[in-house]
Amino acid sequence: MKILVLNCGSSSLKYQLIDMADESVLAKGLCERIAIEGSRMEHKPAGKDKYIIERPMKDHSVAIQMVLEALTDAEHGVLGSIGEVGAVGHRVVHGGEAFHSSVIITDEVMRAIKACCELAPLHNPPNLLGIEATEKLLPGVPMVAVFDTAFHQTMPEKAYLYAIPLKYYDEYKVRKYGFHGTSHKYVGLRAAEMLGKPASALKIITCHLGNGCSVAAINGGKSVDTSMGFTPLEGLAMGTRSGDIDPSVVLFISERENMTAKDAAEILNKKSGVLGISGISSDFRDLEAARDQGDKNAACALSLFSYRTAKYIGAYAAAMNGADAIVFTAGVGENGPGTRSAVCAYLGYLGVALDEEKNAVRGREIDITTPESKVRVLVIPTNEELVIARDTNELVK
Repeated sequence: MKILVLNCGSSSLKYQLIDMADESVLAKGLCERIAIEGSRMEHKPAGKDKYIIERPMKDHSVAIQMVLEALTDAEHGVLGSIGEVGAVGHRVVHGGEAFHSSVIITDEVMRAIKACCELAPLHNPPNLLGIEATEKLLPGVPMVAVFDTAFHQTMPEKAYLYAIPLKYYDEYKVRKYGFHGTSHKYVGLRAAEMLGKPASALKIITCHLGNGCSVAAINGGKSVDTSMGFTPLEGLAMGTRSGDIDPSVVLFISERENMTAKDAAEILNKKSGVLGISGISSDFRDLEAARDQGDKNAACALSLFSYRTAKYIGAYAAAMNGADAIVFTAGVGENGPGTRSAVCAYLGYLGVALDEEKNAVRGREIDITTPESKVRVLVIPTNEELVIARDTNELVK
């Protein structure tokens, strides 16, 4: 079966076409600046050069139509007809408490996703637009929703409840949900395969470190805690997000600066993190270059990031009463040997012994510890699209 995987953002659409016979990627691409002047599409068929189309896209329906045309194009396509698409898997950011796993999309599921728009106002609406557009363009083709939050629905109450009046959970469902679940699920399972043991027998700490960052504690194959919370703002310091902060800081600065709640959210989400500390960039490559040139703020931002990541790893080792493996994934986790080394420097008490020569790798699977290390440290490139395709394939079959 050939499965089309779609990830719709507010003005973007990422896609992959995957042949489940061998899980090969037949084509992938990106539509960006949807409903904005300067719309463009990048399409990369397997074994062929990438090509770019610049054409207005007034909405997601036009963007998806362009994707379908590209997949069947005589020169750049990989399908004889669009009828070869057996199913479509959609990334949906927030499933709330309604979804503990991926599901075939029905009218009832659509209503439940819409009900979660209040919890994810920037993400769920474009996810819904993508589903609705696909339904019109590919009538009768089964579709599956794969939720970022679903993997973390196994967290116990003691992990997901906040220490605020319980009525806010009962009435508004204010609780920790966690995100990046598809990524944590993939690398957790892959780590078990690399270690040659069943996931059910392992305690794994997965670190998804990119512009957005989260750490998860996976015990016996199930998420028991994760650093992101009610929104993706909680947890680690990130590219532009503050992560954990004393709530009184927000109140104090808001009063001094005469800010609205919207103003404060803008600062915490888009002007904080390593960007806010460094004053330079949210890109770790820029920060490392600046640090190497003697910039103290860049050095501080990198040091703060590594320290906070190590603290969460320590917390989750305590939560699970041990750890068999630690996994680094996503942009910084996969391609940042300096960050991995700085984090692992705090983990000697766990028995972590890093092999710096192995750690020099970027973007490929590897165990970067010495044979004597009591905890394995793995680098595993994430593959959220493959998880979506696998879940879609399993449900449709």
